[in-house]
Amino acid sequence: MATLARKQRFPFPDLPEWFEAFPSRFAMPAMADLYTVRIESYTENDRYVVRAELPGIDVKDLDVTVEEGMLSIKAERTEREVDKTHSEIRYGSFTRSVALPAGAKEDDVKAEYADGMLTVSVGLGEEKREARHVQIKHTA
Repeated sequence: MATLARKQRFPFPDLPEWFEAFPSRFAMPAMADLYTVRIESYTENDRYVVRAELPGIDVKDLDVTVEEGMLSIKAERTEREVDKTHSEIRYGSFTRSVALPAGAKEDDVKAEYADGMLTVSVGLGEEKREARHVQIKHTA
C-alpha cells in the first residue's frame, strides 16, 4: 500500500516577501531606493566584484559611477501606459551605493550587463598599511 506524503504549505506565501521589502515600504523616498536593488559582492582574481539584480532594465537606463571610494549603481524603469488590473512591478529610479574595499583602483572598473544581471568589477591593489609616526608637540 502506498503512503501519501503531504507537504505543508505556508498559510501566507507572500508574507516573507512583504517583510523583505518592509524598510522600503515605510521609509522616506530617499531611503527606499537603498532596498530596491539586490546585490552580492565577492573578491575574485584580484578584483572586487559586485553583481546587481536588475531585471527588465534596459542597458541605456543604467549608470555606474565610482567616486571617493564608493561604487554607485543607478537604474530607471519607466511604466508603460496600459490598463492594468494588477501590478507588483516597481517603477521609477533605483540607486544602490557600495563602499569599495581598501586598495580598490578606481580607474580600473569594468561593467557587463546580461540577462538582468549587472556585473561590475574593480581592480584591487596593495592595501597601504604603513604605520605613521605622529609627533607630539609639548606645550607648557
